[in-house]
Amino acid sequence: MQVDYVQFAYAATVAAGGIFGYVKAASIPSLSAGLVFGSLLGFGAYQLSKNPNNLALSLGTSAVLGGIMGVRYLNSGKIMPAGLLAAISLAMVIRLGARQVIVWSSKNE
Repeated sequence: MQVDYVQFAYAATVAAGGIFGYVKAASIPSLSAGLVFGSLLGFGAYQLSKNPNNLALSLGTSAVLGGIMGVRYLNSGKIMPAGLLAAISLAMVIRLGARQVIVWSSKNE
């Protein structure tokens, strides 16, 4: 079993960002969103560590979070936290999407 440290670090970053948003601005939506998305990403990282082909939850959650934060960045123009999280989420979608393409191509051979 190979542990997906990158995905676990991404999950921890999202959860920590929610906690930081709560501490800084007393934002309960930031706290709840950070913990929910961080938990989903953490479970997705666990699934990826058990089976590298089981990436649907991680890919879907990263895409949704990236979309939400991308729209927030476009509306606000603020790099922190929306722009940064949108960029990290986009990187994860590319990483996981490339992995999914490899899985699909290996099944068709």
